[in-house]
Amino acid sequence: MTTVSPPSRITTLVEKLSLRDQVAPDEIEALKDVLDPPREIRSGADIVKEHSHPLHSTLLISGFSARYSSLADGARQITELNVPGDFIDLHSLLMKQMDHGVVALTDCVVASAPHAKLIRLTERHPHLTRLLWLDTIIDAAIHRQWLVAMGRRSGLGHLAHLVCELYLRLQAVGQTTGKTSGKADGMRFNLPLTQATLGDALGLSTVHVSRLVTELRGEGVINWSGGQVEILDWRRLAEIAEFDATYLRLQNEPV
Repeated sequence: MTTVSPPSRITTLVEKLSLRDQVAPDEIEALKDVLDPPREIRSGADIVKEHSHPLHSTLLISGFSARYSSLADGARQITELNVPGDFIDLHSLLMKQMDHGVVALTDCVVASAPHAKLIRLTERHPHLTRLLWLDTIIDAAIHRQWLVAMGRRSGLGHLAHLVCELYLRLQAVGQTTGKTSGKADGMRFNLPLTQATLGDALGLSTVHVSRLVTELRGEGVINWSGGQVEILDWRRLAEIAEFDATYLRLQNEPV
C-alpha cells in the first residue's frame, strides 16, 4: 500500500502552489492565518450543499471529495474529483450561491477559510491572490478536459485519462510513489473509490466501468486492486488516453 504522511493544514496546498511559483514565507503565514482549525467530514456527507450560500471556502487536507450536480430522478453526475490540497469551492467567494454540491467520497479532513478573511488576503497579498486565481483557472481547465472526455473519448480512453490526471495531481502534493517514464516503476497511488462513484464521474454504468478496468489490466498498463492503482506502462496509458498534461500547469511559471 502507498504510504503518505499526514499533511498539516496547508502542506499540500503550499506544495501545489510552489510547483507553479515561489510562495514567500509571509504568504505561507497568510494562508495559515486565513484557515480555521481542521475538522473531520464523514464519507458520504456533503461538504458543500447544492444551492447553498457558503460564507467560507473549504480546503481539502486529506481524503477525496467530488463536485456533483443532481437531477430530479436522483441521478448524480460528478464533474470533478478533488484531492488533498484542493480549495474545493474557492470560487464561492465570488459566486455566492453554489450551482453544484461537494460530497466527501471518503472520510476527509478539511479546513474552512472565511470569505471575510479571504477578501482581506486578496487586498494585502496580490501575488498570492494571483496564485489562488490560477488554481481556479486550472479547475476550469479540468472541467474542459472532462467535457471533451465525456463527449468524444471512448470509455477506455476516458478512464485512462482520469487515471493519468489523478496520478499527476496526487504526485504534485506528494501522494504517490514513482515517476512517469516509459515502463513505469513503482508508480502507485491510493484511489479508494467504488466503481459506482467512478461510474458517476465517467457517465457510465458500474458494469461498464468494471469491464474497462479489466480491459486496462488486459492491456498491461495498470494493476488496480483494493483501492490502489499501479501504473505499469505510463506511455501506453497516456497513448490510450491521448493525454496532454498542459491543462494541469505543472511547470514553474511565475505569476
